[in-house]
Amino acid sequence: CLLDGFSIVVMTLPIALPMVTAAGFDPIWFGIYLILMVEVSQITPPVGFNLFVIQGLTGEPIMNIARYALPFFFLMLLTTAILTVFPQIALYLPELMVTK
Repeated sequence: CLLDGFSIVVMTLPIALPMVTAAGFDPIWFGIYLILMVEVSQITPPVGFNLFVIQGLTGEPIMNIARYALPFFFLMLLTTAILTVFPQIALYLPELMVTK
């Protein structure tokens, strides 16, 4: 990964959001999905940006850090799958804020 998460969002959102809304997806759901996927990319072993930051801070070998991050990686993928199948989870609180 050559870019941090903020840069990825700033560069891809202006291109992807019009396509997503034209396809009929909720922009709030897409924002949550995008941030979750960016965070997954930041801890993807063995080249995730955050893994190198932790390696620099602790001095541990990168493969040990990647092995320790692997359960969190799979949990985030599971969360992404659940969010994809049940988008109402991400939209529950925003829908409560809408005045009826």
